[in-house]
Amino acid sequence: MLFLPFLKKVKIWTNLEDFNVPNPVVTIGIFDGVHQGHRFLLDRLKEKALEISGETVVVSLWPHPRLVLGKDQDNLRYLTSIEEKTVLMQQAGIDNFIVIPFTHEFAMMESCVFVKEYLVNKVGIKQLIVGYNHKFGKNREGDFENLMQCAEQYNFGIQRMDSKSVKDVKISSSLIRELLNSGNLDMANEYLGYDYLLRGKVVGGNRIGRKIGFPTANIVADDSHKLIPRDGVYAVHLELNGKLFPGMLNIGFRPTIESGMAIKTVEVNLFDFMEDIYEKNVFLHFRKRIRDEKKFTGI
Repeated sequence: MLFLPFLKKVKIWTNLEDFNVPNPVVTIGIFDGVHQGHRFLLDRLKEKALEISGETVVVSLWPHPRLVLGKDQDNLRYLTSIEEKTVLMQQAGIDNFIVIPFTHEFAMMESCVFVKEYLVNKVGIKQLIVGYNHKFGKNREGDFENLMQCAEQYNFGIQRMDSKSVKDVKISSSLIRELLNSGNLDMANEYLGYDYLLRGKVVGGNRIGRKIGFPTANIVADDSHKLIPRDGVYAVHLELNGKLFPGMLNIGFRPTIESGMAIKTVEVNLFDFMEDIYEKNVFLHFRKRIRDEKKFTGI
């Protein structure tokens, strides 16, 4: 997946005071990964918006609720940072992406109060489309039955989508995380519907690769909770300023280099590429996992 600058840009909203779009067709969720299951729902969102001459609206929360509520946050790893998610929403053809700041106070809000204060009063919702197991609000009380009551009270339509399966496997963000952690990139990419994506910055390293004729770029993910795939060697493309450059990437501890420091790196060698890209923001597209990391007899 390449971030194509000529695509219609998704409008990002963090302040809803000036929000005013025709016939909003809305969905709510975290949408971690914006995978094929999510795309199934987003495609229906677009169909419905077309039917009623409206615009699509995705409402999400940030930071991730587990970070705010302190629920096992040290082990939290998500498929998409907020920047990556925004790019994927644009790729999916979404008109409006609303990001609501998640706080302790917000967590205590009852689901129907949220519907009234945000979706009815601020967004002007005409239709709500939710996933098959969607729940939100205080104590996750906002299930489909609860939302149907809200919809009747505030006069908007509502629809629940079934789950999306590929080869009889129900797609979920948690399943894709398991696949990436186990090194099954092919299956993870199939369920995502695109090659796994990592946005980060190029930082300086010890330049050993440059000395032996294979300069590498060290990439640090924008978000410390971003899931880094299993250690090993990968075929990748690095995206810079809308252009793709092929390369080989190593994730791990570089056992051939006796550094004495157990620091994991994400390090890419770009083929026939000699530009200085330090401090540049880039996207890595994970195409194929080649093998595990291994120790060689010499540098």
